[in-house]
Amino acid sequence: MLSKSDRTRLMIIEKSAPIFNKKGFAGTSLNDIIEATGLAKGGIYGNFENKEEIAIQSFEFAFNRVVEEISIKIRPKENTVDKLLAILEYYRNYTLKPTIDGGCPMINFGSDADDTFPRLREIVCAAMEKMLNDLVHIIEAGKKRKEVKPNVDSSTAADLIYSAINGSLVMSKIFNNSRKLNRMLDWLADWIEAEVRLQPGKRI
Repeated sequence: MLSKSDRTRLMIIEKSAPIFNKKGFAGTSLNDIIEATGLAKGGIYGNFENKEEIAIQSFEFAFNRVVEEISIKIRPKENTVDKLLAILEYYRNYTLKPTIDGGCPMINFGSDADDTFPRLREIVCAAMEKMLNDLVHIIEAGKKRKEVKPNVDSSTAADLIYSAINGSLVMSKIFNNSRKLNRMLDWLADWIEAEVRLQPGKRI
């Protein structure tokens, strides 16, 4: 059971995450947070030391939401390659229905903090490293289960999948539609089927 203070902190983070995700750190003002939460300035700074702390925890909240929703997608899949395909389906039409209003928090928080907020940049970098490592883990597990071709370089495949998704997310956001994103997801799905999945009875 969360304490009243913990519930207030969580509410501030939940309300602030979409604002930071859309406006960025510099573009988000204390008044934006006050308006979203309905709290006075003292209610905000009675729970957080500064705006930087709210931004960091907002990213962590948004990132954990993304991880949780991806996990829900892949958990029912038994074949490890099908787990990769489920990740692609999670991102389909993502620009129209993102997990956190404003789009992908990895892209938004990461680019926003690149040169102006080193601490947040470090946290986003660690989160991205986790996403890549999780992909590598899935692919390596697929090799052990003889569901992935043994000659697939897991790290390179993870980099390709993740960078292709994120690049097409940026393009789709700029063009304000999901066509380029979905087209890339279709290409990745075909590539995974052709270059990653080890078909039963086949040897490489």
